[in-house]
Amino acid sequence: MSNAVAGEAAVESASEALLARYLARLAAERNRSAYTLRNYAADLRPYFAFLEENGHIELAAADRHVVRSYLASLIDAKVAPGSIARKLSTLRSFYRYLTQTGRVDANPCEGMRGPKRERRLPSFLSEEEVSALVMSPEQDRPQGLRNRALLELLYAAGVRVGEVFNLNVADLELSPDGGLLRVRGKGNKQRVVLVGAPAARALRRYLRQGRPRLAKGPQEALFLNRDGERLSMRAVQTIVRKAALASGLDKRAHPHLLRHTFATHMLDGGADLRVVQELMGHASANTTQIYLHVTEARQRQVYEGAWDAMAESYNRILEERASVRQRDNQQEGTDADTAD
Repeated sequence: MSNAVAGEAAVESASEALLARYLARLAAERNRSAYTLRNYAADLRPYFAFLEENGHIELAAADRHVVRSYLASLIDAKVAPGSIARKLSTLRSFYRYLTQTGRVDANPCEGMRGPKRERRLPSFLSEEEVSALVMSPEQDRPQGLRNRALLELLYAAGVRVGEVFNLNVADLELSPDGGLLRVRGKGNKQRVVLVGAPAARALRRYLRQGRPRLAKGPQEALFLNRDGERLSMRAVQTIVRKAALASGLDKRAHPHLLRHTFATHMLDGGADLRVVQELMGHASANTTQIYLHVTEARQRQVYEGAWDAMAESYNRILEERASVRQRDNQQEGTDADTAD
């Protein structure tokens, strides 16, 4: 092995070793989920690759100029501003850990701002679209009963895909008119969310007729795959996408779309912002507030649509009056000619 290759491998292994320690600390001290840890690693590894490709720069030797060059390379690669901002935030936290543990002298990302994020309102489904989506699975097979219950729950409770993945049968309490669900969210924080009557009916039917036919033995998971194991997050995403196709939706469907729809419909129905924040597990009301902009945009659209309809009707009335007036004038002229 040449000295250059050996040096490159050493730098790479050192970065990966520090990354492994950082992720282990996040898991132990902050209860970060495996899904979140994978995302952090995916955000940091492109930076490690950039350091390698630009002279095998060590993490401790990287300064603000290096970080800015990395961000510029992301912009040149047409990476979305939101993704760049997230990568910078992850990198800042990683370097904060390195400074706290004495592995670097200063955090080169401190005080550095990423590109301004484009403010995009969340997409959501109409009530008719949600109804078509959740009713699309066939009910004559255990997988269909499971999928119907899963879709009903995603919409009725507004839970994240990772939260659905972690659900156990013991987390669910059903009653004749609804139920309660204990959810473990971000940071392993537990919250209780409500389950409406339609979702409760679908869950009861799945637990009675579907889940026993999927189970291959003792299993605490609520949603099971055909092998009797816990349904994966990827499988949940696939179920939502296939249901959207089966129901004829032309929107890009994913589990979070149902979460957006839950929040939007709750606020449209008059729910208090703080209540929706609690149900969704948001740490800050500012996160939930984006859905107020969605409802305001919908109200403005309805308002403008109503005015457009009124203007069209008014113009039609004016045209009809002008036509009647023209016919009357023509008739008066004909009557005058006949009198002469």
